[in-house]
Order: sequence, then structure tokens, then C-alpha cells
Amino acid sequence: MKLNIQDTFNKELPADPNKNNIRRKVFEACYSYVTPRIPSNPKLIHVADEVAELLELERETNTDEFLHMFTGKSVYPKTSPYAMCYGGHQFGHWAGQLGDGRAINLAEIKANGQRWALQLKGAGATPYSRTADGLAVLRSSIREHLCSEAMHYLGVPTTRSLSLALTGDEVLRDMLYDGNQAYEKGAVVCRVAPSFVRFGNFQIFAARKDHKNLKNLADYTIRNYHKDINALDGKEKYIAFFQKVVDASLDMVIHWQRVGFVHGVMNTDNMSILGLTIDYGPYGWLEGYDPNWTPNTTDREHHRYAFGNQPGIVLWNLVQLANALYPLIEEAKPLEAILDGYQTNFDQKYVEMMAQKLGLAEINKDVEQLIEDVEQNLQLTETDMTIFYRELPRVQKKNTPQEAFQKIHKAFYKPLELAGSVTDAWTTWLTKYLKLLQTETDRDETRKFKMYEVNPKFVLRNYMAQLAIDAANKGNYEIINELYEVLKRPYNEQPEYEKWYAKRPEWARHKVGCSMLSCSS
Repeated sequence: MKLNIQDTFNKELPADPNKNNIRRKVFEACYSYVTPRIPSNPKLIHVADEVAELLELERETNTDEFLHMFTGKSVYPKTSPYAMCYGGHQFGHWAGQLGDGRAINLAEIKANGQRWALQLKGAGATPYSRTADGLAVLRSSIREHLCSEAMHYLGVPTTRSLSLALTGDEVLRDMLYDGNQAYEKGAVVCRVAPSFVRFGNFQIFAARKDHKNLKNLADYTIRNYHKDINALDGKEKYIAFFQKVVDASLDMVIHWQRVGFVHGVMNTDNMSILGLTIDYGPYGWLEGYDPNWTPNTTDREHHRYAFGNQPGIVLWNLVQLANALYPLIEEAKPLEAILDGYQTNFDQKYVEMMAQKLGLAEINKDVEQLIEDVEQNLQLTETDMTIFYRELPRVQKKNTPQEAFQKIHKAFYKPLELAGSVTDAWTTWLTKYLKLLQTETDRDETRKFKMYEVNPKFVLRNYMAQLAIDAANKGNYEIINELYEVLKRPYNEQPEYEKWYAKRPEWARHKVGCSMLSCSS
């Protein structure tokens, strides 16, 4: 296996001089060198074929060399794996140094004209592991591997996943943090992204008043990922950089809201500087439409990272990044103006996105009210968000409100509740919707296919992932393979996979792994 190694992060930025892999505070360094833990009996479960092609590795996936490198059993020649140093706000509170506690960056490679960073998750302890072991278990690794790819095919900015493998080792975990520890199968995922730099990488230097390395890191990021602003001088360069991060983060969260994705743990150390969805822990998709829903057991009391709060939390996190970058600018007004622009731009882009989901080309006050009303109606009785927006394109201009109502019935969990005020509210909404459709120039079929392009049919519902996990724990990986194929074409009809286009089954409503999840992996 021949890789075109093009390391930058561990060549252009300062390293931790201490090469002992012991837990510690690391100062004046962006990373620490770490050798992955050697697994006892690694076994590949799944390789994302299109990621392998992206990395020009499609002919290598069945080799021992591929297996050994992407499980940590061997280190590629002349490379120096490392773990990043960063800090972060966790659930709104400054947590100090965090860092790659269970992630080890193998190398950066050049493939198909682009540079990619390769990172193992679950390959052992690092100086940043604190009291943890740096390992990962099969259930969380399956969820990360499948979701990374599902999000990419949905059109959501995201890190990717190349491979999923068992390590052959048992890992002790307290899945629900309730004192009930149990051994689970160990696993490792190879994550892929242009960069894994996070907001927290900047925050740790700002918190420690290490402005020299704060500048080093900002210059590195601009030089390698924003060449169009690299020629700017002084504070103007860093203001432009912050604008880039804000724009990318806004684009990311708009896509989250479009597909009903809930990240679950939007700490600043889980925010990519490139606006990629990163760190798939206790995530989920809305089943019944509920803006106050979070999949994270740790967040069940305050719902800080609930679906409806995500746009505001992105802004909160961006404020923390602005504070971190302030020493490079020493002027608050430009940063405040950019942050103000986030809210204005979000409001506009959100309405545009929602209008697309509804199949409406023209935006006016009536459309804005329609959007507000549909989000209220979706909460009157438990209504599946994905199915509602996928069935809505079937409504035709000639339909009566009653006929239109029948076409979205598949989305409702409790048909017996479709009476009285609930039915009245939907009849009123559909009457207004049909009236607006009459003003659209697109024919029904054209509008339907445009709506299909933004409203997915298939998403990785938690119960689907749990079925894959349950089977994999018994040594059966067929559901992983099948879901990977389904989720590669989420906007297509795929009648052969119709069984995955269904509301959450009742058995999954309160099942562990299907409703709420912890950060345990």
C-alpha cells in the first residue's frame, strides 16, 4: 500500500516535547506524539467503498496492510501519529484542557488532488485521555461509521468514515452511567476529513494567554484551508477567517434542521473549524417532531442541545470562538458585526430552506406564516418529520384540503388523535398551502421532484442503527451492509428497501439505544 504522505499539522505547528504517553497537562504545543495501541485480533467489518476510492485505496481494502494500518496494529513508514491538544466549553462551562482522548491522527495524505487527514477513533489512550482508556466499543463505532456516511449522502457537511473494525479486545463500559458496567466488543473507526481542527484548539491557547501559538494555529489554518484570504494583512486576515468559520457553521446547522438531525453534544470542542459535523456520539433524528428533543441522557434535564436550540447554540459557540480570536484582532466591533450577521443570515436562510421543503419558490409573509404554522401543527399530535415532508410532495394543486390530509396520514403515529382541533388546524393549514400552490408556476410533478431533492426518504433512525448493532454483536454484519447501501441514496425511492421507510416501531420508543443515548463509547 503506497500513500502520498503530505503532513502539515505535525510539520508546521509546535509539538509536545514529552513523548511519554502519560496523562498530563500539555502547554505551548498543538499536539503530542502517540503510537496507537496494538489490537489483539483485528477484523474488518465494513469499508466505505466510495471513501476508499476517494483516498485511492479501493484496491487495498482486502490486504493485511490495510487492516493493520487502519486498526492501529502497524504504523505507516515515516509517519508520526499524534493526538491534538484542545480545550472547550462542555454544556456551557469551561472545561479546560480536553484534547484527543480516544482519537489518534495517523497522517495526512494527498489523493485525487486533495489532502485528507486520517484519524483512528478507539485506538488507545493518549496524554489527553484523563481517566479514560482511549478505546471505543462496537455499538458507538457502528453508529459513527454509518452516520458519517449517511450525512455525506444527505448533503450535510461532515467528516467521513473509511472503515469499521473489531479489535478483538473486550472494553469495560457503563453505558448509561448508572453504575452497571459490562464488557463490550472493542472497535475502531478510521475517520477522514480535510482537517480535525476544532474551536477548542484555539480556545486552549487563548485561555492560557499563549498568543504566539494562537497566532501560529490561525495562520496555519488560513494558509492551508483558506488560501483566498491568506494574502490579507494583520487583523483583517483574522476577521475574514472568523467570517469563514461563521458562514460554514451556519451552512452546517441549516442542513441539520433541514433533515431533522440532532447532534446531542454541541460542546465547543465538538465544533469543526471547517463547519463539518464532527464527533458522532449521542446523536439522533427526530421521530415525532419535537423541537425540545435531545438524544443525550446527560442533557435530559436542561435540553441545552435539543433540536430547536441548535442554531442558537452554534451562535453561542461562535461567540466563544470570537473571544478566543480577539487577541489577534484587539477590536470587538468587527466580531460583533459578524455575529449579528449570523442571526440575520440564519433567519433568511432558514425560511429559504423551509420554503424549499414545502415546494414554494416565492417567499413572502404568507409563506413565512405558513412555515410557522406547520411547525406548530407538527406538534399537535406525534408526527414523523421525515415522513411528513416526504409525503407532502404528493399533494396536488387540484386536491381539496381533505384529500391533501389523507396524503400525509402516513406521518401520524396516533391516527385516533386526528380529530377535533387537530383536524381543524391541519385543514386550515392545508387550505392556505393549497392556495399558495396555485400561485406556483411549476407543475405538480416538477414541484414534487424538487421537493424530493431536499426531503430525504431514508435517514439513520436510532432504531435502525440499533438493529445493526444487535446483529453485529452476534457476528452478523448484513444489516450494516444493507443500511450503508440504503443511506447512499437517501433521496431515491428505492422500493426494494421500503421496510426502512417507516415510523419508529413502538418497541423502540423507550429502548436503550433507540430513544436516549449517553456519551459512553
